Amino acid sequence: MRIGSLRIGSLRLQLLAWVVLPLAGLAAINLWTSHGNARATADLVTDRMLMASARAIAEQVAVKDGVLDASIPPAAIEMFDTGDRDSVYYHVETAGGRLLTGYPDLPKATLRGSIETGFRDHRLRLATLSHAVIGAGADSPITVTVGVTLAGHDAMVRRLWLSAFGQQLALVAIAGVFVLLGLRRGLAPLIRLRDAVRSPGRSDLDPVEVPGAQSEIRPLIEALNAYMERVRAQMAAQRRFIANAAHQLRTPLALLSTQASYALRESAADRRREALMALQASSGKLARLAEQLLTLSRAEPGSRRPRADRIDLTEAARQVLEAHAPKAVERNIDLGLEETGPVPVIGDGTMLREMIVNLVDNALRYTPAGGSVTVKLTAIGDEAALTVIDGGPGIALEEREHVFERFYRIAGSAEEGSGLGLAIVHEVVENAGGSVTLGDAAAGGLKVDVRLPLARP
Repeated sequence: MRIGSLRIGSLRLQLLAWVVLPLAGLAAINLWTSHGNARATADLVTDRMLMASARAIAEQVAVKDGVLDASIPPAAIEMFDTGDRDSVYYHVETAGGRLLTGYPDLPKATLRGSIETGFRDHRLRLATLSHAVIGAGADSPITVTVGVTLAGHDAMVRRLWLSAFGQQLALVAIAGVFVLLGLRRGLAPLIRLRDAVRSPGRSDLDPVEVPGAQSEIRPLIEALNAYMERVRAQMAAQRRFIANAAHQLRTPLALLSTQASYALRESAADRRREALMALQASSGKLARLAEQLLTLSRAEPGSRRPRADRIDLTEAARQVLEAHAPKAVERNIDLGLEETGPVPVIGDGTMLREMIVNLVDNALRYTPAGGSVTVKLTAIGDEAALTVIDGGPGIALEEREHVFERFYRIAGSAEEGSGLGLAIVHEVVENAGGSVTLGDAAAGGLKVDVRLPLARP
């Protein structure tokens, strides 16, 4: 997370920042408004003092011996003595504009409110009061103007604003402390989850339980346990695969060793040649088994990066049939391809070709000499349909749910094999988002029907 140019890697600090920084922003806005409120309060207090001073002066104006007399009471001036050394100016005049006392050049404020203005290099706040004097005749009413410099006013603004600033700062600090305490308590289940995962006393990949975890953290714990369950299943599958592979490889390796020893012991050229031919055949079967094991390993989910190649199944099937044509000719098997044009699909090209290889190899292996193997390709709706039909003995209904298992061999089968062909087909088709089903061919053999999503144009 970035806040400004600062990068924060701690969840606790991120949450604290998301709470405290907006709160600090709101506090800053509140301080700005507080300054305006402080100024308004200082204006109100100063205006009331000005009006009180003007009224005190006006009440002292009276007619004495037929003459209008104005005296300034000390209280009218002393009420501004706040320790800020403010200067007070006043002006009293009759209705005709005759000055009774005060500063003649002092500006006047309107009778409706106070004003701020400059006077003798000072900023003043002024208020003017009109007051009727009994017996003053045409000189009544008099007007009294009182002004004061703004040192006390500004000091009051500062004191009020600093008080608000201190309160806002304390509020943000207290909020930060409570947020930290809340985060410490709220993040405690995450800490317990970390400790549970890292605990040396816990068995590997066992489910994790965190008592008291919040509803927001519970999905994380469930996802972690589900992930560990998948890892356990994959590890178990790998262990089974390694054990089965080791078992499957042990027999052909022992056979190779025996045949090699027999060839070394034979002195007759024809028997030695026979033993070497058997050795060559066994090594070919072993190579095919190793190739199938490698293919099956690559077909495992998560074993390689998913690919999304655009593959023409028709062209792939044609290449596979061309590669298997010599074997079909050798056994007098009619190997044919029926297609209506390109059948494009999206997936791992290598694995899809391996799927076709295993289907064709399996069909040729179980089809007797003189039989036929047919590969059909067509597009049906939004699916690619690949069908392989052989002339072999087929698979009984009760066996069909097991033949997709790895290393599964049909009991009583005379044909040698590893039991991996259909397992590879099933794994590849499942990874490509398709389906594979087994059925009976019209002539009594096996029909394998593969359906894959058709690639969009």
